[in-house]
Amino acid sequence: MRSLLVIPLVLGLTGTAAASPNTWPGFETASLDGWGNNRTHPDWGRAGADYLRLAPANYADGIAAPATGPGARYLSNRIFNDTGQDLFSARGVSQWAATWGQFVDHTFGMRADGTEDGDIPYDNADPLERFPSDLPGVPFGRSAAAPGTGVTTPRDQINLVSSYLDASTVYSDDATRLEWLREGPVDGDLTNNAARLLLPEDYLPRLNARGDANTAPPMDDATGALGDRAAVAGEFRGDENIALLATHTLLAREHNRIVAQLPRNLTEEQKFQIARRVVVATFQYITYTEYLPALGVRLPRYRGYDPTVNASLGNEFATVGYRAHSMVRGDFTVEANANRYTQAQLDAWQAQGVTVTRQGDKIRLTVPSSLALFNPDLVEGLQLGPLLAGLGSRPQAANDEQVDDLVRSVQLHACVPQCFTATFDVAAIDVERGRDHGMPTYNDLRAAYGLAPKASFRAITGERTEEFPRDPELTLGAELGDPDSLDFLHLYDRHGKEIQPGGQAVSGERRTSTAARLKALYGNVSTVDAFVGMAAEPRLPGSELGELQQAIWGRQFADLRDGDRFFYGNDPVLDDIRRRYGVDYRHDLGDLIALNTDVPRSALPHNVFFAPR
Repeated sequence: MRSLLVIPLVLGLTGTAAASPNTWPGFETASLDGWGNNRTHPDWGRAGADYLRLAPANYADGIAAPATGPGARYLSNRIFNDTGQDLFSARGVSQWAATWGQFVDHTFGMRADGTEDGDIPYDNADPLERFPSDLPGVPFGRSAAAPGTGVTTPRDQINLVSSYLDASTVYSDDATRLEWLREGPVDGDLTNNAARLLLPEDYLPRLNARGDANTAPPMDDATGALGDRAAVAGEFRGDENIALLATHTLLAREHNRIVAQLPRNLTEEQKFQIARRVVVATFQYITYTEYLPALGVRLPRYRGYDPTVNASLGNEFATVGYRAHSMVRGDFTVEANANRYTQAQLDAWQAQGVTVTRQGDKIRLTVPSSLALFNPDLVEGLQLGPLLAGLGSRPQAANDEQVDDLVRSVQLHACVPQCFTATFDVAAIDVERGRDHGMPTYNDLRAAYGLAPKASFRAITGERTEEFPRDPELTLGAELGDPDSLDFLHLYDRHGKEIQPGGQAVSGERRTSTAARLKALYGNVSTVDAFVGMAAEPRLPGSELGELQQAIWGRQFADLRDGDRFFYGNDPVLDDIRRRYGVDYRHDLGDLIALNTDVPRSALPHNVFFAPR
C-alpha cells in the first residue's frame, strides 16, 4: 500500500447545523509501508529498502564472504556466559525497558532471510558447555543479499519493514494483515471495515478467530506447538514472549478505547485513521520521553522535520548497536490479589513450573523462562493488568557482556519426524550476524562514530588487568577451558556493599577479567568483533549504555525523529484532534496501562521504566 491517503474528517459536533462549515479539509495519512513519508525521496524508510551503511562493509573477500574470528558459540561460553548469576540494572531500570525495546525493534527492523545455511559449530565436549544439543550447530542462516549486491559490489541487506516509528506492530506494514485485524469483512476492501481492531474478550484474536486458521496472517512459532492457539498481531513475531504479546495487546486496546470516544457520525474509516494517528503519536511520545531517557540516551533538542535526513535504519544500528539482549531478565513476576485466580489455575501453573507464593491476601507468581516463550494462553490467564504492572516492579538485567540463558541457551525440542533437542544462542547469533552483514571491526566502528580507538583489551572493558591470574596448575591461557575461570569471587549491590549470591547484585568480580578472556580469544585488539567490544564496554555515568552503543543509538534515534514528516512533534493534526474530540496522545506508559486495564494509576510507579527501590 504505497499511495498516500487524504481522509476528509467531519467534525460531527452535536447540534451543529448541516449548512455550517463543519468539515475538516482533510489530513494526509501516512502509508502503511512508509512510502512517501519523505516527498523528495519517497523510498526513504520504506519497507523493503536496503539498510544504510555508515562505514565501509568488512567482508573477508571484500564482497560477501563473512569475516572470520573465534567460533561464536565458543566465544559466547567464555564472554557472554553469566553462569546463572544475574546482575541487575544499577539504576533500577525496570523490565519495561527490555520489553518496550523489543516492541520498538519489531516496529522498525526485520532482516530478510536468505537461502544460505551457516550453522554455528556446537561442541558438546567443550568444558564450558552446560547445554547439550543433538545438533552439531546453533541454527543460523545468512540474511538475503539486497538485489544487485554481493557479486561485484559489497553485499548489502534488506529491511522488510518500514523504518519509521509508525506502530506497525499494531497496524502492520501490509494492508492484507491489517484488514484481517480490523472488525468487519475480509474482502480486499479496507474502506468497509469497522474502526475497531478485532479483540475478542479484549485480547488479540487467535488464528482461528475468523474460522479457517489457514486464511489468517502467519505468526512465528519457533516451538511448532502453538497451532491455532497463536495470537495474531500486526507483526508476525508478536508471540515470542508473554511481555511482548501483552504490549501488543495494550496498544490494540488503546486504539479501541480512542475509537469509543469519537462521535458516531464520523465514518468508520475516519475514526480508524484518527485512532491510528493518536496511537502512533503515543507510541513515539513514550519512546522519546520515557524509554530513551530511562536508558540514559540524550538527543539534541528537536528542531522540527528535516527533509534532508534519511530515516532509514542503519545496518550498524540494526546489526550491532540495537542488539541489547543482555537487558533481558530470565523470569517474570506477577503480583495480584489472591482471589483474582482460581485454585485450578494456580495448581496448573505450579505444575508447569510457576512459583506460587502467598502473602496474606496477595499472591506472587514467578514465571520461569521455559513458560514465557510462545504462550498466549498464559497472557490471558495471568490477565493483562497484573502482567503489565509486574514488568515495572523489578529491575531488568544489567546491559553488559553477560547474557541470561533465557536467550543465550534456549533449548528447543522438536520431532520432525525424529525427536531432538537444539540449543538456540542469541548472543552467538549476534556475533555471527555481524560477520554475515560485513560489520566493521570494533575499533573501525568506533572511528565511524567519531570515537577514538582502544589500544588494549583493558581499555575496552575498563578493568585493571588483561592478564590471567597466575596458576601453577594451568598452562598460560588454559583458563579459557577452565569452567572455574567464570566464578564470581565478589558480588556487590547498588550501594557497593558486598552481598551473597542470589541477592540483587548489580556488579561482580570474576576469577578472570573479561579483558583477559578477550585477549586470549582475539590476540589483537584490531580484530575484535564490533558487537563483542561494544558489549564489553563499561556503562557511561547515568546511562545503561557504553560509549559506542550510546553513539549508535543517539545518531539513529535522532534520524528517526528528524527525518519523519509525521513525527508527533511536527504534526499539527494532533492538536486539532485534541481540540475537536478531546483525544490526547500525551500519555505516559503508566497512564496507558491504567486506562486500558483494571490496575489503577496509583498502584503503578510514577515512571514504570524504573522499578521501586
